[in-house]
Amino acid sequence: MKKSVLLIHPPIAKPGEPPAGIARLKGTLSRYNIPCQCIDANLEGQLFLLNQPVEAEDTWTKQASAKLHSHLKEMKTGSAFTSIGHYNRIVRDLNRILQLQGSQAGYRLNLADCGHQKLSTARSEDLIQCTKKPEKNPFSEYYHSTLLPKIDAIQPGVIGLSVNFLSQAFCAFTLIGLLRKQFPDVILCMGGGLVTSWMRNGNWDDPFAGLIDHCIAGPGEAFFVSLCAQKDLLPEYTPPDYSDLVSLPYLSPGFVLPYNTSSGCFWRQCSFCPERAEENPYLPIRQEQVIQDLESLIEAHHPSLIHFLDNALAPSFLKKWIDSKQNTPWYGYIRFSEEFVDPQLCSGLRSSGCVMLKLGLESGDPEVLKHMNKGIELSVVSKILTNLKEAGIAAFVYLLFGTPYETEPEAVKTLSFVKQHHNAIDYINPAIFNMPITGEEALTYVTHPFSKGDLSLYTDFSHPKGWDRSNVRYFLDRVFKRDPQIGRILRRTPKIFTSNHAPFFHS
Repeated sequence: MKKSVLLIHPPIAKPGEPPAGIARLKGTLSRYNIPCQCIDANLEGQLFLLNQPVEAEDTWTKQASAKLHSHLKEMKTGSAFTSIGHYNRIVRDLNRILQLQGSQAGYRLNLADCGHQKLSTARSEDLIQCTKKPEKNPFSEYYHSTLLPKIDAIQPGVIGLSVNFLSQAFCAFTLIGLLRKQFPDVILCMGGGLVTSWMRNGNWDDPFAGLIDHCIAGPGEAFFVSLCAQKDLLPEYTPPDYSDLVSLPYLSPGFVLPYNTSSGCFWRQCSFCPERAEENPYLPIRQEQVIQDLESLIEAHHPSLIHFLDNALAPSFLKKWIDSKQNTPWYGYIRFSEEFVDPQLCSGLRSSGCVMLKLGLESGDPEVLKHMNKGIELSVVSKILTNLKEAGIAAFVYLLFGTPYETEPEAVKTLSFVKQHHNAIDYINPAIFNMPITGEEALTYVTHPFSKGDLSLYTDFSHPKGWDRSNVRYFLDRVFKRDPQIGRILRRTPKIFTSNHAPFFHS
């Protein structure tokens, strides 16, 4: 008899759209007639906490609580997006409630993150501690009153937790402790992007053996089909199945449809690339299949927005997408590739529904880009940004400061490049570089661990030119962000949801 599967997306992650990983897995399991259900415990749990009484007497909290239902309604109807100021006030109010719900237990909560004053997600012993004291977690009441009774009613033979972000780790392990106690005979599995990174960092020694039956690195389709149907085969590609998730009240106007046209990255040559370090191959889905999938998903779910999840969308696919004559609003990530120098291609993207593109520039200094092996020419970047602006497509540009190849003069060149193109750049994400603990580059520099945690993914390092993290942070806070033109770009960025909600200000 085939084992039934329950897939759970635990708190906390941005609650603006359904989790793509468990939807993809459900699609495959359904193809092989394996009973499967999905629960987005992240969305359910956050809404549960938001609706609980808040013990605070300050004016801000009282007003935030009084406006809770109208705030949630505005996120759903789209009226929250009439101005960035109005939107940010709503997000701050929602964050305020979550913050207070977690603070008494030592947790730092917001709509996208869950941290702790003392515990670290980089230490397996701290995560195991969460399994032993689940009552300390702010989601404990939701788990007991809502989630566990649902699981008991479903009676699954296998439970899979999808843990993609560090922000999910504490709540996922709290749930694991409860599942082990209440459902001792269930086969408990854990996978997702974060678990994959843990298992492929070279130091993995499965600290969760005896607690979790199976930790899974990479796609889980073959594993679950083998486990549940006793078939050792490479499952055929199957479209994602959002049937359990499409009607849930995500904090976005309309249904946002996440979709991958590929896994991995077709460029895969950048320095410090996690895809290369984790040896994740580039696996594109046949483009005709993608078009067919999306046509069916659009017809079934009528999404207000498609979110392409690829590390970078292939220009060849985008040309086919234009030819398919679809016009549902969409956004995704592209490289600054030569193909987009063609203004007709950019206008074609806009006619296909593209409202925003995310682009990884990293630096405005040509030598830094060369050392990073980005394959980017700044003259090409300038032309592409101009083309996107003229086509009416918003540009969300990612910058990276503090790499081993950069000092302050190179960072100033990045500042100058952004200022020069401020009219064509709608949003920027200026990040500080973290050295991945895996990969050949970490062996080149003298490293200093951020912590002694056995699950650490990044390490500090001695910058070869002395431009350490404190200097980088000072430059960003006191120079870069204080430039008037750059400041205006930064103030346009939606709080917490950032690129996930930015398209709604353009669609």
